[in-house]
Parts: sequence; structure tokens; C-alpha cells
Amino acid sequence: MEDRLYWLGWQYLIPAAGKRIWSLMEYFGSPRAAWEATVKELAGAPGFDENKALALAGRRSQLDPQTEALNLATQDIGFLCHTDPEYPENLDEIYDPPPVIFYRGKPPTADKPSIAIVGTRKPSPYGLAVAEKLAKDLAALGFTIISGLARGIDAVAHKGALHSGGWTIAVLGCGPDVVYPRENKKLMEEIINNGTVLSEFPPGTQPDAWHFPARNRIISGLSQATLVVEAAEKSGALITAEFALEQGRDVMAVPGNVVNPLSRGPHRLIKQGARLIEGAGDVLEELGMDRLFPLQTADDSSKMKMSLEEETIYKLLSLEPVSIDELIMKAGILPQKVMAALMYLEI
Repeated sequence: MEDRLYWLGWQYLIPAAGKRIWSLMEYFGSPRAAWEATVKELAGAPGFDENKALALAGRRSQLDPQTEALNLATQDIGFLCHTDPEYPENLDEIYDPPPVIFYRGKPPTADKPSIAIVGTRKPSPYGLAVAEKLAKDLAALGFTIISGLARGIDAVAHKGALHSGGWTIAVLGCGPDVVYPRENKKLMEEIINNGTVLSEFPPGTQPDAWHFPARNRIISGLSQATLVVEAAEKSGALITAEFALEQGRDVMAVPGNVVNPLSRGPHRLIKQGARLIEGAGDVLEELGMDRLFPLQTADDSSKMKMSLEEETIYKLLSLEPVSIDELIMKAGILPQKVMAALMYLEI
């Protein structure tokens, strides 16, 4: 219990700097010994000098780990140290795991297969639909869906998992009590009630730009594989994929429209050897789980009955947007009947 408090203290002092904390632990032998070190002793540690040691000791003197632990409890925020048996095994295996993670909702679990679904904040209708369907199908098969609660692909990945009654983990680039972006407040509350919101940043930490690349290593680290759905050639999603490769995890990508700039990221990954994913079955096959989790085929009797006009129009629809004029022309049906059929299909 005492060691947990010292680990907690160091996470408050040096958040998102796992390598520096690990270096201190290696030098001093334990979190308590490092905490009780004098300025002179700190200055002798790797990466420190007298000025850095003075600054760190000054911040340390103003922090009481016991008080912070009590504050966490009053906010319903849990924390796990890497020494705890409940600490996620996947995350503990990466090069620089966070010594402490904070969470709201259910504790993160390692007893389910997990996959990260990431992508652009400004996706196309195609990207949104594919990401949500993949998340929904994989969550229904028992996968934990992991993403970053950002706008766009991240948000719909979480929603897809929740809609199927599955487990999802949102990894934040801010404190676990900070809502970012603001429009995802309701979604964050749903995840807290039905999954896990997780961060290596202490409560109250605001989202700074440098936090997100650090956050991305945790998204990939928690996951057996990372799946990219729509991303520019230079994007956070590709950073997550690079972390996954460094961590020895599988990388997968969904192909897209060749004229869409957001297809360049996934297509580059596919050219470099990432598995091309068209559906949940491809993910299972790549992970060697296709025999463990056979996909269920839909029973025709459970499908909604459609009129001839509705069925004709439905077959003309795809994930690519199409105008009503095009539908009228291709279907060869009177405009008023097309409008009526669309209305019923939407309902």
C-alpha cells in the first residue's frame, strides 16, 4: 500500500514521462527511496542536474500522495500501479508503460481480446459507417474496442461498441475528469457507465498538443491490434499504428476511395504490409481467432420486409453518397414513389 502511494506521487509529479520515472526507480531502487532522496542525490540521477533537481524537489514538497489518493476516491477515480495484478498485461509489456493509470468506470480488464480502432477527426460518411459497423461487430464477438474519444472515427468506434452492448475503453490526452472535446460529454458519460475512461494524466490536466502522441502509445499498447479507418498521410492515427509496430502488435487498415486524401494513410499501411480489412471476419482471421469466434450469418426471416420500390432503391444505396436525381434515374421509378420509399426506409 505504501509503495502504491509513492508510485502515485511520482505519476503526479512527472505525468506522461514513464521513461524518466523508470530511470529514477532504477537509480534509487524503489519509489520511496526516490521520493525521500535529497536534492544532491536527485542531481546525481541520469537526466538531472542541480536546477532540475531543485525544481522537482520543490514540486515534491507541495504534494502529499495520501491526500491525492483520498481526493481520487471522492471523485470516483481509481488508479492502478504497474505492480498491481489488475494492471493490463498488454500495456505492461510495452517499452515505456505508464507506472500509474487513472480510470473512471470499470477497471480495465485483460481477459478479453482487444483492438484499437482509430482514424481521422473529419471522416467521410463511408468512414463513419465502416468504423461503427466494425466496432459493433467486433464488440458483439467479445472484443474490447479501444480508441481516443476524439471527434470522428474514435467517437463512432466507441458508439458502435456501446450499441452492441460491448466493452469500450477511451484513452484520454487529458485528466480522466476533463471532457475533451466538449461535444463528447454525453458519450464519455456512457462509457463511464458501461466501460472505461483511462488516462495517465492526473485529474485536472488539460489537453495539450504533446499529450496526444503520448496517449497514442497507450491506445496501441492496450490492444492486440490497431485498425486504421481513414487517415491523412501525417496523422495521429498513423502515429498510433507506428507505436503498434514498435510494440510488436498487428496493424490493419480499411481501404477507401482512391481519390479521397483520407485514404492515403490506410493505403500506405496496406502497401507496407498491413492486413486489408473489409469486415470483422478479416480481423478474426488475421488474429487467428476465426475458429474461436465464427461469424453468425443473419437469418433471412429476421430481415425487414420491403416493398418492390423500397427493395429496388435499397439495392442502389451504398456507403458512397448518391443524389435523389441519380436514384430516380437508376431506379426508373416515379419521383414521388422514390421520395415515399426513402422516407419509409429512413424510418
